[in-house]
Amino acid sequence: MKRHPCSQRFFLGLLLLIFAGLAGIAAPQGSCQERPDSLGTDQAEEPAGDGAAEEKIPPGLRTYMGRRVATTMHYLGAEWLIRENREEQERCSLMLARLGIKPGMTIVDMGCGNGFYSLQMAKMVGPQGRVLGVDIQPKMLEFLRERMTAENVKNVEPILGTLIDPRLPAGKVDLILCVDVYHEFSHPVHMLKAMRESLAPEGRLVLVEYRGEDPRVPIKPLHKMTKKQINKEMNANGLKLVDEFDSLPWQHMMFFGADDE
Repeated sequence: MKRHPCSQRFFLGLLLLIFAGLAGIAAPQGSCQERPDSLGTDQAEEPAGDGAAEEKIPPGLRTYMGRRVATTMHYLGAEWLIRENREEQERCSLMLARLGIKPGMTIVDMGCGNGFYSLQMAKMVGPQGRVLGVDIQPKMLEFLRERMTAENVKNVEPILGTLIDPRLPAGKVDLILCVDVYHEFSHPVHMLKAMRESLAPEGRLVLVEYRGEDPRVPIKPLHKMTKKQINKEMNANGLKLVDEFDSLPWQHMMFFGADDE
């Protein structure tokens, strides 16, 4: 049978999934495709010439407040982020609709990867708004730029963050979206402080994490969080729960604001 031509990136992603399966990743359940595990390092290359290479980064945490910290998903698994059945599995459009995004807003897509959410939110904020797409892996930002060019999106700003600094403007951000990424932060205290300080007075940090309480969610426990654990960690870092949405198929959706008390 004649094969259709495939991109090199597709083959890299396929090899990752095969390797992950050999390494013992849980088999898919039903139509679910298991999240790829990490390969290589979660240390991003630092951009030259801005002094970032001299930044002192302390050792990452293996556990935080009783929770095992996951490592960052490698860029070779980026195709999983734009899989065809993601909307069916996660109701991504419903999640976006619940964010309350308005034209002109400044939005952060934390751990943006190849821009699955960044590009959609760019349309929602309109030409007067902007989306800051933050990732620690230069290759992920390269994928993001490729998709920006292909879709003629001009109001997304790729930002190469570090393990302790997302490099956000202080007091200017209306909304920070963290989809299935917070549990991978090796330095959660540093990152939560930086994100909290970037929020505008009514700004919100939104965590979307696979439900740790629900064994039916076909994701490895390492990549899940319970509401209790999320609240414990946010409260310990000056953030309070202000809203939540419980109707996504697999994930918690929790809105936090700065706790100034």
